[in-house]
Formats: sequence, C-alpha cells, structure tokens
Amino acid sequence: MRAAIIPARGGSKRIPQKNIKIFCGKPMIAWSIEAALQSGCFDRVIVSTDDTAIAAVAKEYGAEVPFIRPQELSDDFTGTIPVTKHAIEYLESQGETYDDIMCIYATAPFVQPKIITEAYEQFKNSQADYCFTATNYAAPIQRAFKLTENKRAKMFNPEQFNTRSQDLEEAYHDAGQFYWGSADAFKQLKPVLSEVASPYILPRYLVQDIDTPDDWILAELLYQALTANGNLDKQ
Repeated sequence: MRAAIIPARGGSKRIPQKNIKIFCGKPMIAWSIEAALQSGCFDRVIVSTDDTAIAAVAKEYGAEVPFIRPQELSDDFTGTIPVTKHAIEYLESQGETYDDIMCIYATAPFVQPKIITEAYEQFKNSQADYCFTATNYAAPIQRAFKLTENKRAKMFNPEQFNTRSQDLEEAYHDAGQFYWGSADAFKQLKPVLSEVASPYILPRYLVQDIDTPDDWILAELLYQALTANGNLDKQ
C-alpha cells in the first residue's frame, strides 16, 4: 500500500495562512492534494496539520485528516521527516501497513501528477531509500561569495576564481516538492540528502521557493505564464 502525507502546519509568519491562502484561484494546499489524487499512486492522501482551518480546506479538496498533529511536532524547528514518521506510525496504530510513502509539501503548486508517477518509477527501479525532486543551480556555486563586515566580496572558494565555468562541476539543490521513500526509511529518520536517495531532476522553470510575499507574486506570474504556454498542466 502507498500513502501521500502532506505536512501543513498552521501559524505561518512571513506569509499569513500560507497553506490555505488563495494561489491562482485555489487554496495553496489544494494543488498538492489534487496532484496526489490525480496521480493515481495512492491508497490514501493524508494531511498532517495542527490547524482546524487547514484541516477543513484539506477535506474540502479530497484529502483525509485522520488526526490532529501534536504540538510537539508543530513548532518552527520540526522537520518534515519526523512529521512523516509520526503519520506512518499513526496509520500503523490503526492496523494499516504501508510500504511506500510520499511526503509532499503543501506549498508545491508546480507539482504535476505525471512527475509524481515518474519519480515513483525511478524510486522503485533505483532501489534507493528515497527519491526526491531536485534541480541544478543557475550559476556555478564554486563562484559564490559572501559579504564581509565592511561590505566587501569574499569568495567561498577563491581557488576557483580563474576556473572556466564549463570546467566546474555542476551542482544541484532540493526542489522542495516531494520525497518518495520507503516507510522504513522515514521511520528510521534517514536523511534524504545523502547517498541513500535518487534525485529526480526537474527543469529550473518548475521550481519556485515561496517563502516571502515577493516569492508569492513571482510564483503566481510564473504559474500563469507556464499554463498559458502549455508548459504546465492545469489541475
């Protein structure tokens, strides 16, 4: 059996009510719920939340909310893997055993049902503990620099200053959409960004962090442009 777990904590500070704020016509969390349902991959699609308003919206769009997440797993410092572990163990306490789990973020409006399915196939074929979405950096990370106390530039890797861009190794980062994994991997709290995981590489135009009001505006504009050009399936 397979389940999708969508962590959706209340109390967002930078974007109030972020998980249920309207994004391109729907509550933000609705995009993740509908993508999971439309993929046909899951026996259950479950939202883990501590917030009754989020729970109500989640149910409206077809997800289940079989429990309210405990407060000790709902602070600013609890990661998604412990939250997913809690959901798996709750289901097990109800007599349900799951082999494969997908933890999908509530703020992932660019996630596509087809990508969920393809990533699952990659996960099973790779025999990895996890498969997660990733994309490459737009610029070489070896050329990154920081600002000093007196507002000067200081490279993190100054030895790479004269290396040609094409000779630098390409780097990738977590795209923040979802993590496929075995139930055992989540329960053991295995780290995702490690050699136990197989990254599913997304094009950069499908990746957008949404952490600030400016991010939100950019994400809506990008979503509208991608759907208008046929590069993103409407749900």
